[in-house]
Amino acid sequence: MSPLSIIPADTKAVVFDAYGTLFDVHSAVARHAAQVGGEAGRLSEIWRAKQLEYSWVLSLSERYVPFWSLTEQALDYAFTRCPTVDLSLRPLLLDAYRSLAAYPDVKTTLSALRARGLRTGILSNGDPAMLSTAVASAGLTGEFDTVLSVETAKVFKTSPDAYHVALEALSLNADEIVFVSSNRWDIAGASAFGLIPIWVNRLNMPDEYPEFPPRAVIDSLEGLL
Repeated sequence: MSPLSIIPADTKAVVFDAYGTLFDVHSAVARHAAQVGGEAGRLSEIWRAKQLEYSWVLSLSERYVPFWSLTEQALDYAFTRCPTVDLSLRPLLLDAYRSLAAYPDVKTTLSALRARGLRTGILSNGDPAMLSTAVASAGLTGEFDTVLSVETAKVFKTSPDAYHVALEALSLNADEIVFVSSNRWDIAGASAFGLIPIWVNRLNMPDEYPEFPPRAVIDSLEGLL
């Protein structure tokens, strides 16, 4: 598929997942890796995995708590799995998570899409306060027409109700919105819902969920251009 055909001509908006797609979820631990020590990579992986697991379990149980609470709980669990890491680093790591580093291809891609007349947005599991801080700290203020949290629906992705938040906010149909995520499970959810999903496979991971395919697979956001 050529770059010109990745985004269909009748697309009105490009909506991005936030964590892992725009913001590097491992940059929080990486920022303090010297203090965390040899288990830094393991701590970060467990933190992320449990954060997502908690969101899925809550959604299936028809319960909702803000994503920040899950982020705190997941870090606490990760500490128990990595006992050599100093617990006093907890406030530093949580503060770093509020201001995650954006990937280097984010700002130029957003500017280019907006220059083409496309609306841009975020649809994230993150709660509004998390997203506001993340966007501002990454220098992305003004790059989005809308920043949306699933908190509106009180359910996490991949629930259809979570993706429906974007339709309501943008007053568009699902087939007018390209949804971009680095998380294959998120792409599966968007595909099932009817959005136009594009998977940013930054880590060259094997495909999953063949019954819910992406429209295209790219290795960076620059592949959208």
